[in-house]
Amino acid sequence: MADLRNNFVGIKSPNPFWLASAPPTDKAYNVERAFKAGWGGVVWKTLGEEGPPVVNVNGPRYGAIWGADRRLLGLNNIELITDRDLYTNLREMKQVKKNWPDRALIASIMVPCEEQAWKAILPLVEETEADGIELNFGCPHGMSERGMGSAVGQVPEYIEMVVRWCKQYTRMPVITKLTPNITDIRKPARAAKAGGTDAVSLINTINSIVSVDLDNFAPNPTVGGKGSHGGYCGPAVKPIALNMVAEIARDAETYGLPISGIGGVTTWRDAAEFLVLGAGNVQVCTAAMTYGFKIVEEMISGLSDWMDEKGHRSLDDITGRAVPNVSDWQYLNLNYIAKAKIDQDACIKCGRCYIACEDTSHQAITNMIDGVRRFEVMDEECVGCNLCVSVCPVENCITMEELPAGALDKRTGKIVDPNYANWTTHPNNPMARQAAE
Repeated sequence: MADLRNNFVGIKSPNPFWLASAPPTDKAYNVERAFKAGWGGVVWKTLGEEGPPVVNVNGPRYGAIWGADRRLLGLNNIELITDRDLYTNLREMKQVKKNWPDRALIASIMVPCEEQAWKAILPLVEETEADGIELNFGCPHGMSERGMGSAVGQVPEYIEMVVRWCKQYTRMPVITKLTPNITDIRKPARAAKAGGTDAVSLINTINSIVSVDLDNFAPNPTVGGKGSHGGYCGPAVKPIALNMVAEIARDAETYGLPISGIGGVTTWRDAAEFLVLGAGNVQVCTAAMTYGFKIVEEMISGLSDWMDEKGHRSLDDITGRAVPNVSDWQYLNLNYIAKAKIDQDACIKCGRCYIACEDTSHQAITNMIDGVRRFEVMDEECVGCNLCVSVCPVENCITMEELPAGALDKRTGKIVDPNYANWTTHPNNPMARQAAE
């Protein structure tokens, strides 16, 4: 069986699935249940400085985006860091680590951007015997308005400065959590590396308003008639997270910097995509909040089965494997040609491919042949855009097939390979009729 044991900057865990810093990791009760379910590690919900606890709203904290089948696609949250006393959290962290020595336990920290504040809290966290710390430079709401979270994460100079403080005042590995609310994710990553960080984690939540109550004219979630921007997470943010992870993994200045991938991980396949794009492990939040802690069982078995099937023996065999294939557009092969092909046995004749292509693309699909409703791709008009594949409701009914070398006449652009010329002269091909006329 594939070996899923994970060693991330010296922090060992039985698998690469960690719970991200969030409500699921707010107290010992939750974390103990998570470890019993099989999670390899947790990042404890963000701790603040000593003093009066943070006060959260006592009302709706989440807004949601659903798919047509009511499947949760994204959550917007306006919850702040832990509202529990610092020392209560520290005591519970120490006990949990004692009970589960083989699991990773990371302390997420957010305090004011002052050296003394970081110097004061780090020894307290160290005493819990946590395996590492995660610097929360990502939270886009509430705390950012107080000069913390993404307010720090958007300024590379601040990131480098705080990382240097932490490396100076603690023995623990430092993971720097980056905000996606920035134009170029490479700049904060470079700053974190310059400061000496052991790793980065990303992405934190995306600044958002997910919907508006049109009766009360206030953003959701609505608290006492008003709403606020919040942090967006869940499956909908995965494409953004994958891109940002890949940007750091392939950047010459951050190449080799360990990455903990976060953002919409719901299945083992999501996790595998993060890993092959350069992440050393993954963190999960929304999936656990949607389906419960036992979802990790499917993630573990799915990743293990896939690795066995492909012959990958350990996580090292797959980590970063896709990074060399991530390219800037200018380096793509413009001589590569693929065309859409419709499986007539699988086609349900809904016509979505035809109308999408006819109205918004290249008029490359016919909807009638000899008076019979039938959808076929006209290769001469098809540019291989893949839109028909995307809108087709039947999986694998439409596929993209690469044309062999020499299939096109470079001078005229016409198809000369007979295997790909079904419609070149067919009387029901409108382009052929037009040419004959």
